[in-house]
Amino acid sequence: MSHKVLIVDDHWVVREGIKMILGTDDNYEVIGEAEEGHTALELMQELQPDIILMDLNMPGGLSGLDTLKQMNLKQINIPVIILTTYNEDELMINGLGLGAKGYLLKDTSRDHLFRTLESALRGETLLQPEISARVFAFHQKPAVVHKHKDTLLTEKELIILQAVARGLRSKEIAFDMGIAERTVKAQLTNIYNKLGVDSRSEAVAVSVERGILHL
Repeated sequence: MSHKVLIVDDHWVVREGIKMILGTDDNYEVIGEAEEGHTALELMQELQPDIILMDLNMPGGLSGLDTLKQMNLKQINIPVIILTTYNEDELMINGLGLGAKGYLLKDTSRDHLFRTLESALRGETLLQPEISARVFAFHQKPAVVHKHKDTLLTEKELIILQAVARGLRSKEIAFDMGIAERTVKAQLTNIYNKLGVDSRSEAVAVSVERGILHL
């Protein structure tokens, strides 16, 4: 059975390009598209997509960030991958904090699009190195305010967190560090508890805004 995809972007060319790429793989089916968030929210409930590709900056309607906020309020737990450009650093950090599963540049390759979709459907987060670098370089103001007590991560936890920010999977991190995959997952749980988050994307966002991660 193919995975149902909803595309939310105010640019027709972007939507058509993504539809064309997804049409080359029988594992994915575009079941709907929207130009802004209000329509997207209606389609989410009507069509029940498995995954959403969504632009953050959509003038003239409900933005991507506001749509993510509404999804959280309505408890719509559909994985979202943000479509972004190089000049949206603050929006990217906000999107991560609101639970987005990953980001794709709008000129991303076909292979990376499918890898990111697969990761999000598994509940994982996959960030392009270029995106991670832009997020880490952003230090002007915190995008999301998190009131957590000061936290000290161990050296091993920091290494794992840095690897997560580079988009590596648990299996890849385990291989690089020479430890078991279950150990990586246990360390991730510790990181989540210390940071007061429950996802990889939130862990990256909180760590960036609190200065735990640096380039």
